[in-house]
Amino acid sequence: MNTLNSINSPLSFKEDEPRFMNVKQVSEYLQLNEKKIYALVSEGKIPGTKITGKWMFPRALIDNWIIESSHGGLLTDRLIIAGSDDALMQRVIMQIANNIQSKALVSYTCTGTRLGLSLLTHHKADVCSMHWGPYSESHLRHPALLNKYKQHHNWVLVRLFKREQGLLVKKEILSKRKTNDLREIFKTGLKWCSRQSGAGSQRFLQETLQHFGIKEDSLNISCTALSERDAASRVAMNQADIAPGTRSIATEYSLGFIPVGWEAFDLALYRGVYFRTLFQNFLEEIKSEKCLELAKQLGGYDFSESGKLIWSEE
Repeated sequence: MNTLNSINSPLSFKEDEPRFMNVKQVSEYLQLNEKKIYALVSEGKIPGTKITGKWMFPRALIDNWIIESSHGGLLTDRLIIAGSDDALMQRVIMQIANNIQSKALVSYTCTGTRLGLSLLTHHKADVCSMHWGPYSESHLRHPALLNKYKQHHNWVLVRLFKREQGLLVKKEILSKRKTNDLREIFKTGLKWCSRQSGAGSQRFLQETLQHFGIKEDSLNISCTALSERDAASRVAMNQADIAPGTRSIATEYSLGFIPVGWEAFDLALYRGVYFRTLFQNFLEEIKSEKCLELAKQLGGYDFSESGKLIWSEE
């Protein structure tokens, strides 16, 4: 049976049933004591909102929460992804959305790693794409970063792929380079487009600068981009000469690329979300021949660990 077709239509209510319940009503509805309801609220596990100092719970969201908890998310008709930007992932998401049409919602909001994890911990997103430093240290760094968020006990970490990180630069500037010494590119007075605080690409740039003993404030920062595509477009539009980014995004925008190193691009998500039909469809699409061919065209990807469970506290 097609899971997406079996999803119930929006719930209807009887006239004597409140659409919004207070703590006492929801405790009776779930047959839990009020203390437990407050505990679930404080942990961000139950959908509710505070209005004029009192907690209110939409009955429809409570019902959906119970269904999702009971079935590991199998019946959920949405997949909201936040976090780090990626050219290949953007295209895969668009393809899935086109395939499923109005049967479900798949969305991808590029917020940067840290904001994506905050959205995940507050249940505003189902999945967070992330990268935080060089590949060789990702098995330690990524779990350590997740541990900073209160919901991390409920998460797992799945490897999507490795990708090549570096610097996006105008091709004419790249052609004029007289040396491959990376230090020189930081001393040329080029106009830099930086990334926002909490973005994995900005973290990568900061650590590269530290490696060469260069202070970040010595760069000529002309603008700040909020995603990989934003950074690439600013270079392409001559608002900046250079920006941190990946080989794939450089290819997409016909920019020059200076490689710095490889990084792990992982997905943090709730355990139940892993079993959702939509998420499994996403993993299948990432491993498809069509996707691998596209990755080859963009360049800078390694799928040798794709789909591997990297970390879980259980």
